Amino acid sequence: MKIEIDLSNDQILVKNEAEVSEFPLNSAEAFKLLSQVWLRCGWDTKYVYTFSWLGRPIIQLPEDMIRVQEVIYRVKPDVVIETGIAHGGSLIFYASLFKAMGHGRVIGIDVEIRPHNRKAIEEHELFEYITLIEGSSIDEAVVNQVKSLIEPTEKVFVMLDSNHTKEHVLAELEKYAPLVSSGSYIVAADGIMKDLAGAPRTKPDWTWNNPYEATQDFLKENTKFVQEEPTWSFNESNNLTSNVTYWPGAWLKRL
Repeated sequence: MKIEIDLSNDQILVKNEAEVSEFPLNSAEAFKLLSQVWLRCGWDTKYVYTFSWLGRPIIQLPEDMIRVQEVIYRVKPDVVIETGIAHGGSLIFYASLFKAMGHGRVIGIDVEIRPHNRKAIEEHELFEYITLIEGSSIDEAVVNQVKSLIEPTEKVFVMLDSNHTKEHVLAELEKYAPLVSSGSYIVAADGIMKDLAGAPRTKPDWTWNNPYEATQDFLKENTKFVQEEPTWSFNESNNLTSNVTYWPGAWLKRL
């Protein structure tokens, strides 16, 4: 497929062998095509490795963080559980939301919290909102430790952003989904892996070995959840309703 951008005529041309399709620049189709190219280009150039939140690297697509903020403000969970800590930017992001909202806390889990990252997180001014747990997110002792930190009446939101293999994410979904409150979500990040296979820093098996495929298998056996990208809290666009995201198919809502 070849995409040609014709700014003089305000249109996008898509060429597939002998077929040529034309889309106006102000159409949802053109925006989707350009977004797909932009996401791929961003991966190739490590775009998401250029951001921080209140001093800590966050390694997330900015739109994904804005969208998750919209949902957290709407759902108002008592607890956000996040698997995968890295530099701690996401934990600080959620902690800052809870400070602004006046309520909530974050539980972060990682198989290895590197000493310099732990030190930076523990010394951060928002650390009082954060609990760190070191260990595999699917280890039963770790899961039980997380459960022990949550009261039965508390509303829980879960973000899965650790090991992104299908097997691991599916295991996380099975272990943490029962903690998710009705009307809240469990989110399996980075399903875009399925669309990136063949790009730099990828593996051939990403076409099937990814979080998106894990969500599909999970949903076949779990009728208490539906795949539902949350509607935007504000939208004056006449054409757009879907996220430009690294998390396709990630949002699983508990009924």
